[in-house]
Amino acid sequence: MAMRQLIDVRAWALLAVFQICLMAAQNAHSADEPAPPAVGTAAPAFRLQDQAGVWHTLSEYRGKWLVLYFYPKDDTPGCTTQACEFRDNIFAFNKLGAVILGVSVDDVASHKQFAEEHSLPFTLLADSTKETARSYGVLRSALGIMEIAARETFIIDPQGRVAKHYTAVDPKGHSQAVLADLKALEAKPGN
Repeated sequence: MAMRQLIDVRAWALLAVFQICLMAAQNAHSADEPAPPAVGTAAPAFRLQDQAGVWHTLSEYRGKWLVLYFYPKDDTPGCTTQACEFRDNIFAFNKLGAVILGVSVDDVASHKQFAEEHSLPFTLLADSTKETARSYGVLRSALGIMEIAARETFIIDPQGRVAKHYTAVDPKGHSQAVLADLKALEAKPGN
């Protein structure tokens, strides 16, 4: 019994260290990495596979509002909270005609398991080459051990331009904030 408890404590300690690495990487933007696209500019194109292995491109979402959210790692506490809140608000996003796409540098198999485990009704894109995270300026190094996507979100308008960029994302309540901003953006003349 004592050995099992020691293993559990070590596993929790390892998870805590990993979470600290993720938080440190969240705000550490390297000078040699591209800056995120500015609001009002064209969103960088991408071609990525989803959790079922189907390819997606930015151009296929023309004419729709797109919530493109980057997150560090499947099945970590913050990423799970964020994904589940988007899941729980999916009908409100659908009512606005908005599409939600989650992106991390995890692979297709990891996304498939994450989406199934949490019944996620939206697409998760696997950026295993890290090119999309890099082009959006969200690729971070976690203590030099690994590269992850920072927790940042972009609202992309129907013309393919960045309408809003969130840099300091708290997973708790983020879906509601995006939903409110999306409603305000849609209500603006010319949108």
